[in-house]
Amino acid sequence: MLIVNCVPEDRGWTPIQYMLSMAAPMLEAELVTIDYRMPSLFSRALFVLRRRERNSGQELCLMVCAGPGDLLKILQVADWRKRFKFLAVWIVDSFWTSHLSAVVRYSNPFDQIFVTTIEDVGLYKEMTGVPTSWLPWGCDVLGSGPMTAEREWDVTRIGRQPPEWADDAETAKAAVHLGIRFRGRPPVQDLTNVENQRFLMGIYGNSKYILAFSNSVNPEIYTHPTRQYLTGRWMDSLGCGATVAGIRPRSETVDELLWPEATLELPSVLRSEGLEVLAGAIGTWSPRIAARNYQMALQKLDWRWRFHALANHFRINPGVLANELERLKQGMAGLACSSPAP
Repeated sequence: MLIVNCVPEDRGWTPIQYMLSMAAPMLEAELVTIDYRMPSLFSRALFVLRRRERNSGQELCLMVCAGPGDLLKILQVADWRKRFKFLAVWIVDSFWTSHLSAVVRYSNPFDQIFVTTIEDVGLYKEMTGVPTSWLPWGCDVLGSGPMTAEREWDVTRIGRQPPEWADDAETAKAAVHLGIRFRGRPPVQDLTNVENQRFLMGIYGNSKYILAFSNSVNPEIYTHPTRQYLTGRWMDSLGCGATVAGIRPRSETVDELLWPEATLELPSVLRSEGLEVLAGAIGTWSPRIAARNYQMALQKLDWRWRFHALANHFRINPGVLANELERLKQGMAGLACSSPAP
């Protein structure tokens, strides 16, 4: 099996790069990375005119793309028209449906499409005629290490925040007056994607609450103007037992993935109002909250469940993945039998 990594190398895509480093050994696949070059008009014309010879090859292939605009990267995979008996694509930011190229819609080179947004399953199937399934975001919950009860930080800031929360020094000053131990954004370090992800997971696992706000109340030039969605920060926080504090995105995908206790809803993006709510929540926080988040994340968010779904679609049964799924089930069973101290 071949996994083709079409995801950018920048820090914003670290969780997906880390996921791919897990997927290759667990699916017993070869992982290759391609750098994007805009195909010429001639190449795009051939893409339409010379369609893929389906089921002519012997190999299996999964492309993982940042968004639907990346699907033309299949042109950079050697001999893709004749090489594969099953060719699938997993689109991470699948909510950018307007970015799907008409060339791809017409050529229909894929046997299966996976999208992270359940709302778009029907739309992709309608636009492409290709079977489409929901394969959402996840997290290496099992690999995040033992769930720690004692946490050094009450509230940690990771990633983009609304303007009132952007200045960590000011937030720290306001937090200390309420007895809140606040940690600002971690320093940028010279780490690989895998090292950086593990570094961040250590921070999540040492925090009770992680700040995150829906793009609907904290828009940026690179966020979708109308669609609300989860990112890796939400998954990774919960995978380490932390609760996400902020304003939760509203969507069917979010409702399917998250549980009520996964988030602490703040009344607005105003820092003063948010800190008041956080102070009250911190006063009643107990290790049971972290244990509950970790248990639910094992059940719903671990990447191994996503790899299991992929294996079923590709009709393969990798031994490494089977062992990892057994470890995951044992971890769930062990946690269910444990009783964390209040």
